[in-house]
Amino acid sequence: MFIQGAGTGAREADVELARSLVAELGDEFSVDFPTMPDEENPDYERWRPAIGDAIARATAPVVVVGHSLGGYFLVRYLSSEEVEPPIAAVCIIAAPFPSSDAAWVFEGFELPDRFGERLPRGAAVLLYASEDDDIIPFAHRDLYAAAIPGALTRTTFGGHQLGNDLAMVADDIRRIVS
Repeated sequence: MFIQGAGTGAREADVELARSLVAELGDEFSVDFPTMPDEENPDYERWRPAIGDAIARATAPVVVVGHSLGGYFLVRYLSSEEVEPPIAAVCIIAAPFPSSDAAWVFEGFELPDRFGERLPRGAAVLLYASEDDDIIPFAHRDLYAAAIPGALTRTTFGGHQLGNDLAMVADDIRRIVS
């Protein structure tokens, strides 16, 4: 499952990421790319049911991937809700970290206390960020890593969209589910 980012044109931009993931994973995997509601005015409470529905219709092994604000919403969902089926891996790409600096302080932009310990048990957590991302500061990845015990960090390139190349993410997914 791939959850898009937010903002005007986010789905259109993230189609290329989803296509890359599909191509890199090949026929062995099915990738669900649900449309998130009102991407121009993202709100967790509006996205929550869509995320839950996508997880519920997934078949094992379930791997969830979230890009940008979609990654943040995914972490928030997984640390707040009971999920079925079990999650094998959580891949978070270029996600903003709440209250990390003045530019990222918004009402309602928060995570549950000790969220990293509340993520699905047994799920591998992988955090990806590009040093040349001009939208989400690279340091946000390390803030997630500090809060999520055992999270694996990956440094990518290609800006916020990772050059529309998710080969590294696909390699990690294949390694985890094999």
